[in-house]
Amino acid sequence: MYQLKNFLPLIVTISIIIAITFVHQWHYGFNIHEAMRIFMASFFLIFGAFKIMNLAGFAKAYSVYDIIAQRFYFYGYVYPFLELGLGFAYLYNYKPYTTNVFTLILMLVSALGVFNELAKGKEIMCACLGVVFKIPMTYVTLVEDLLMAVMAFIMLSA
Repeated sequence: MYQLKNFLPLIVTISIIIAITFVHQWHYGFNIHEAMRIFMASFFLIFGAFKIMNLAGFAKAYSVYDIIAQRFYFYGYVYPFLELGLGFAYLYNYKPYTTNVFTLILMLVSALGVFNELAKGKEIMCACLGVVFKIPMTYVTLVEDLLMAVMAFIMLSA
């Protein structure tokens, strides 16, 4: 069974993202869509940055469970830059419709790979924060992906 300390890097990272979102909202006024945009920008920028710290290690770890990276190994080298691109797109509110559609698709595909591995009952490491930290893949990983997909979907309806 996993202990809370296994998830400490993830908890700290998500807490920082929430703090960034809160400070932004405090300064600019509360707006749920703005809060989601800043949360998503921070999420993708921070998570993408951790992944590129050891790009080869991330690609290897990601190919274990991602349905695209399993077929096309190079995708593991591309994915962190997709996240960084999305982070900047959300930060600058660049083409929101396109950004949200792309995020929705990307996160649903990612969630599918995570779900498949969880359903097999395998104990593997999550590459969500790259390979800088050893975080076990659990349903927390699935919730992360689905939360980002849901926020992108909600923002599409705005």
